[in-house]
Amino acid sequence: MSMSLGCLEKVNVRQIWGSEANDFTPWLARRENLDILGETIGIKLEHAAIEKNVGPFRADILCKDTTTGCWVLVENQLERTDHIHLGQLLTYAAGLEAVTIVWIAALFTDEHRATLDWLNKITDEQYRFFGLELELWRIGDSSPAPKFNMVSKPKGWNRSSTRVATTLSAEDLTEIQKLQLDYWVQFHSFLKESQSFIKPKTPKGQHWMYFGIGCTGVSLCATIYNSGKRKQIGVDLYIDDSKAIFHLLHKDKIAIESEIGSPLKWSVLPGKKASRILLFRDDCDLSHADSWADYHGWMKEKLEKFWEVFRPRVKQLNVDDWSPPDSF
Repeated sequence: MSMSLGCLEKVNVRQIWGSEANDFTPWLARRENLDILGETIGIKLEHAAIEKNVGPFRADILCKDTTTGCWVLVENQLERTDHIHLGQLLTYAAGLEAVTIVWIAALFTDEHRATLDWLNKITDEQYRFFGLELELWRIGDSSPAPKFNMVSKPKGWNRSSTRVATTLSAEDLTEIQKLQLDYWVQFHSFLKESQSFIKPKTPKGQHWMYFGIGCTGVSLCATIYNSGKRKQIGVDLYIDDSKAIFHLLHKDKIAIESEIGSPLKWSVLPGKKASRILLFRDDCDLSHADSWADYHGWMKEKLEKFWEVFRPRVKQLNVDDWSPPDSF
């Protein structure tokens, strides 16, 4: 049986988008198109602003990495890359304190591709530079379809793999830090294998691991304690530098604890900028590795519950609704 096949035809991007600012940027900022971009670079993106002011300049698109809560800067260019846009990219990234920088262009020169590769090489792993070439393709009379081709990415970056690394070599770790690192590496794999929507960061030899929830200044934290008489694991909502968020959530304490299914420890941390809302499980000895699977399951369940209960509440809060009380 013979089948007639169509031919792919490349479309000039300028035939579809005459202006970067008026046509392409608003198109890319739509949810469905940011999803395509996010899928390409392996980051779940949440739109924050278009044409964001950075001093006298304007950045094209500013997004949030919903996993970490960090800024993602997207700079667009429907032509060959040039030095002007490279300078703008670095200026905007510095002014906005973005940790992920995405440069989209119709064509990358070898020099600018090499520049992004060099930036990925010399910066800390928390800073990531992506270079993407934009193409449009269609078959016959079909609507053009966008395609992002990654021409530069952080070293070792793979959107489908677990990036497990540590800033300390094994020789630099104490015995308890080695145990903690081993626990978090296995928990990292557990979350990936169970396809949890909770996205872990790089495991390290410490007693905590943070998880972004897409809300600035607020994150989830998992903790393990295995010293002296303290044998606990726990999860908590960590609120950095906003007593208002803590107190506004505390007003809904009864409903929150009912949804979580457990009483929580509400720790305002007087004298400190941060506050925490915690849940602990006692009698968890980290030295018993055969119990780790049980601990991992409990942590995953509670982290997901904290995400579901706290995230929508935090996103709806208006910190201006709270004024400091005489006492708590």
